[in-house]
Amino acid sequence: MFETIRIAEDSRGVATLTLDRAEKHNALSAAMIAELTEAAARLGAAASVRVVVLAAAGESFCAGGDLGWMKAQMVADGPTRADEARKLAHMLRALNELPKPLIGRVQGQAFGGGMGLISVCDTALAADGARFGLTETRLGLIPATIGPYVAARVGEAMARRVFFSSRLFGTDEAVRLGFLSAAVAPEALDTAIEAEVRPYLSCAPGAVAEAKALLRRFGCPIDEERIEASIRALVNRWESDEAREGVEAFFGRRPAAWAGQV
Repeated sequence: MFETIRIAEDSRGVATLTLDRAEKHNALSAAMIAELTEAAARLGAAASVRVVVLAAAGESFCAGGDLGWMKAQMVADGPTRADEARKLAHMLRALNELPKPLIGRVQGQAFGGGMGLISVCDTALAADGARFGLTETRLGLIPATIGPYVAARVGEAMARRVFFSSRLFGTDEAVRLGFLSAAVAPEALDTAIEAEVRPYLSCAPGAVAEAKALLRRFGCPIDEERIEASIRALVNRWESDEAREGVEAFFGRRPAAWAGQV
């Protein structure tokens, strides 16, 4: 049994993978990272599953990394930090390489790691009013393990607009940047998701899987070398004075030392 996610499959083979930490705005804890990795393996191997919808319970899609998990990394030793970063990176890779169409259903907040989850979806739609941001640099951290997927999703030029500013933006800009295919009224979101799901039910599942894998080869490569580079970058940043100050400032509810007038 899962504790942080839910999986439901309908009679058509449409599986809904739901982040289920609504009280924590579906922040990515160590347990959720492990369970999402396992869910990706299960759904990828399930012959009955034709399409996967990545959804979230509650008000938010995913507010990023769980703050308790991040705080633990600040006091961990180097090998532990690397191991935790690698688990996060491998979770994203497992979802990115899922041999089924992955459709994101987004509402509320999608920050930090939540943007990584959107980026590994084949397409994503959001409810109007959702807010987005790669907020890591505000904490003295960097969007490292999600970086390869963000770059593959929107390209370097578009990513430069939001990758290191921690600036929040809305659905219109998320569509322009390429994170979202569309934004719709909240009451129309499920209808819009269904419109994305339905065409796949007429497709050969094996052909869909092979086409998806082929496109990854033609696009921005996300190989082991790049993944390991992202892991090293995150571990190095966790060990920095800026990260220590940023996380301590956040938990202390005070401005970080570098924060100027805004």
